[in-house]
This record gives sequence, C-alpha cells and structure tokens, in this order.
Amino acid sequence: MMKVKLPSLHPAQAQVRANDARFKVLACGRRWGKSRLGTLMCLDVALRGGRAWWVAPSYKMATPGRRGLYRMARQIPGAVVNRGEALVTMPSGGTAQVRSADDPESLRGEGLDFVVLDECAFMAESAWSESLRPALSDRLGKALFISTPKGRNWFWRLYQRGQDAQDPDWASWQRPSVENPFLKASEIEAARRDLPERIFQQEYLAMFLEDSGAVFRGVTVATTASVADPEKGHEYVMGVDWGKSNDFTALAVGDLTTRRMVYLDRFNQIDYRVQRQRLQALAERYNTQVIVAESNSMGEPIIEQLQMDGLPVRGFTTTNATKAQIIEGLALAIERGELALLNDPVLVSELQGYEMDRLPSGMVRYGAPEGMHDDTVMATALMWEAMRTGGPLILWGDD
Repeated sequence: MMKVKLPSLHPAQAQVRANDARFKVLACGRRWGKSRLGTLMCLDVALRGGRAWWVAPSYKMATPGRRGLYRMARQIPGAVVNRGEALVTMPSGGTAQVRSADDPESLRGEGLDFVVLDECAFMAESAWSESLRPALSDRLGKALFISTPKGRNWFWRLYQRGQDAQDPDWASWQRPSVENPFLKASEIEAARRDLPERIFQQEYLAMFLEDSGAVFRGVTVATTASVADPEKGHEYVMGVDWGKSNDFTALAVGDLTTRRMVYLDRFNQIDYRVQRQRLQALAERYNTQVIVAESNSMGEPIIEQLQMDGLPVRGFTTTNATKAQIIEGLALAIERGELALLNDPVLVSELQGYEMDRLPSGMVRYGAPEGMHDDTVMATALMWEAMRTGGPLILWGDD
C-alpha cells in the first residue's frame, strides 16, 4: 500500500479537519488558511479512491484551490494532472476536480464523496441546494463550506445550523485571520489601521454583519455641517464627478481649514459648456486651491479646457483600485469624525446605500445599488482626497 504524507495543518485547521460532522461550515478571515485546508481534504478523499470537487463562484476565484491541488499533486507519485479539465487523478483512481458555480445547472448529475464550496457566501444558494447537495446523496458524501462572510445570507444560515448541538451532522466555526501562525500580527494591525471598521471586521475577523454591503458608518452623526459662504483666511477644495448619460454631475466644496463640507451642487441634462461655466463660477466664489475631477471618458477634454482657463484642476483616473482607495479613505474619515458632511438628503441617501461587493477576481468593488446613483459620493470622496493630500494626487493601481 502506498503511503502519502500530506503537509501539516496549523492547530485551528487541524481542529476543523478532525471534527466528525458530515457538513462543516468555516467562516474565516483573509489569509487564515482555508484554501490550504480545503485542498488537503480534497486530496485526502481522492487518495482514498473517492471523488472530490472544489467549487468556487467563478473559475477566476477558484485559482487558490486549483494552484493548491496542482502543487500538492506534483509531490504524489503517480498522480496525473489534467490542466484542461482542472482534474487531478490519483493512482487509486480517485479524483479531485475544480469546478465553477457561475452556472449552477452545470453542476448537476454527478455523484460525489466530498465537495468544498469555496467563498460560498458569494455564490448562488441554488448551486448547493439544487445541484451539489443531491450529488452527495448516493455516496453519503460530505461537504466543507469555506468563506469570508457577506452579511447574513445563506452562508450565515448554514453557520447558524452548525451551532445547533441538536443537529450532529453539522458543525461550524468562526475563525479570525490572526489564528494563522504564519501571518504576521503586524500585517493584521496594518489592515486594521488602513480599512474602515466594518470591512476589517468582515474580512479579517470573519464577523457576520447586518447590512454588510454598507460601506459608510456614522453618516448621520457626521452630518453636522451647513452650507456656508467663503470665509476670509480659509482655504477651499473641490471634488467633481461628471455625469454620464442619465447620471448627474456633482460638485462638492470643502473647507480645508475646518474640514467641513460647505457646498454641494448636483445637476444633469446640461451641456458641457454650461457645466464648465457653472464649475468656474463656484470655484471663483470659493477661490478653490485644488479641484480634483474625474478624468475618465469626457472628463479629460473638459479638464483640459478648465486648465486652459486657469483653474487649478487635477485629473483623477477612476479604476477599480483607485476608486477603492478614495472610497475607503472617505469611509475612514467619516468613521473617525475627521470630516463634517452637509445634511443633504441625496448625499445621505447615496452614502447609506453605497455597497461593497467582491468581483470574480476576488477584488473588492464599490458602487451604488442597481438603479441608484453615486455621483455625490464620488464628488465627496474626491473632495476629501483633495483635503487629505493637498499636493498632487498620485494613486497607484490597475483594474
């Protein structure tokens, strides 16, 4: 009989692995080691002649599992890797395969001994209930659900089921990133400082938060500013988000001296010439020192004209990465009471409805819910970045 020694697990991983429950639900923070644990459990089943699947919300999000399976399979004599099928076949005849849940119907009809549902909080519940759960019935197969939380959706309900001592088939754990002994504590503390509290709580502490998609906390508390005329000796900045199609153009003016928003303008269905004139009049009124304006698409020629007119405008190129930087910066400022906002109903509504989601690539995306706008949010975020940086705006990152 061939003996294979799989890599060791850290203590918290080993506890989950050793539990006898048929269905295990693991809510854990980033870099805890959930992918390593799931990979080893898949290979263990395949080595014993069973059939295991690693299922992720998309093939791109399945990359950690796919890489882990391939890397470990190379260390097993006789294991065959078929990259085209994302399939590992063991000398025993057992298999471990990576699949995508982007089309739950494609997961039907297969009998399984074990399945890992990776980042399952971000996949459709039907992938489990209508496809994968039935696939385990013939062989009395087992399942491991691993994910960072996403509010209190179906993954949270499974976690709650695992907490019920009267249901011995289910077990669940909530594990923070700090449990990984190979992850530096200084890195976690850096993330705590750099990220808004709710995002840190969800992504690193694995907390199930109500309305977890919400990005901005303390919005109502922060709305203590009123529209104000320019004051002598004060410096002012402006953030500009240009309207596209049916969107609005938004202009947010902030008092750099007091860190307060003092004016917000929002309009649409106005040609670009009139928009420039409106912005120029506002900039002259407040004698703005810095104007940060989105430069994507039609923003660039407008900015060039404004610069030719002598206005201190700096362009901001919006990508997923740069947008995340300014949105997280604004969220931190609001949380920490560093910026007073106008009690404007449109602004408050957009801030309270603003959401965070995870892309198939695993990156975070920020934006308004479907059917809503985020023009005043973006203008305010650009205004705050102008306040915070003062000098030239330099942001690194790509989509």
